[in-house]
Amino acid sequence: MNTAPPHLPPRVRAVVDLDAVRANVRALRARAAGAELMAVVKSDAYGHGMVPCARAAREAGASWLGTATPEEALALRAAGDTGRVLAWLWTPGGPWARAIEADVDVSASGLWALREIVAAAADVGCRARVQLKVDTGLGRNGCQPADWRELVDAARAAESSGALRVTGIWSHFACADEPGHPSIEAQLAVYRDALAVAEAAGLRPEVRHMANSAAALTLPQSHFDLVRAGVSVYGLSPSPELGVPADFGLRPAMTLSAALASVKRVPGGHGVSYGHHYTTPGETTLALVPAGYADGVPRHGSGCGPVLVAGKWRTVAGRVAMDQFVVDLGGDTAEVGDEAVLFGPGDRGEPTAEDWARAIGTIGYEIVTRIGPRVPRVYVGA
Repeated sequence: MNTAPPHLPPRVRAVVDLDAVRANVRALRARAAGAELMAVVKSDAYGHGMVPCARAAREAGASWLGTATPEEALALRAAGDTGRVLAWLWTPGGPWARAIEADVDVSASGLWALREIVAAAADVGCRARVQLKVDTGLGRNGCQPADWRELVDAARAAESSGALRVTGIWSHFACADEPGHPSIEAQLAVYRDALAVAEAAGLRPEVRHMANSAAALTLPQSHFDLVRAGVSVYGLSPSPELGVPADFGLRPAMTLSAALASVKRVPGGHGVSYGHHYTTPGETTLALVPAGYADGVPRHGSGCGPVLVAGKWRTVAGRVAMDQFVVDLGGDTAEVGDEAVLFGPGDRGEPTAEDWARAIGTIGYEIVTRIGPRVPRVYVGA
């Protein structure tokens, strides 16, 4: 039984500021004036909680939501969302029929998908909403330009038969977060050619879209009818090279913190955590943070991850374990139950998700998205 006094914080929690999500959506809409905005809420809204963040984004004017998997889109419908939703990551035998019945826009990158969509639409007696994706150079999903005309013609025939409606034509940048990269204009040229082929075939999509967060912030020529904002909705910059969140009027929405589980004095030469990769240089105070890689704290943060404890930045001492890690407070003191802030907006001098990303050689996306389900989300600004 948990006997901790009720005023103490829980073991670990992620506080998500929905007012920040709303403000970020408004800032992004202003940046992409003239285009609609899709808030991408895949991967549990980049770790922030899909349904609460989707609702906040809608309230701030996001006319579309984007998910990777159809299961995510169907979960939005089950939660009561009735607006436009696009799901784009499909495999053969996916839940096409359920998505079509739920009025979810489904994405097709090849004839195999189009055939399954047409069959599913016939099974449920509903006209499918389909968006065609062209691979303009990213090399992931999307129809190759050499096969594009065949896919477009097949989609147009299916549209004429009443099986589906082509609602969108879209693509995705490879290097929009690298200003001036030659692939940006090359991809735009391929995309415009693909649009021309579709128009010549008689397709009249509702939305044409290519811009991700980086392009939404820096490439107005890529905005077309709709921009897809992902990590920027949650207040992170898509790339440090482009600028920090404040440069774009964005505010990080998540703060990850924990209550110290132990504070103790130890002598010099005391090994800390597995492998004794850290040994105390002298008599000192060690504080135990009860969060580890099972919660999403990167093991690569061993010896380098930043944490705010007792008013100062500390560094993870030794290895991050599954459920906990240690920080060396030196000559400072703290009490059991005091707060350790792993990352947040930076207002109180705490590290940010980008600080963690730099420390371990990754990107801010990964830091927030990896925060696991056993970390409760606490919503403010609801």
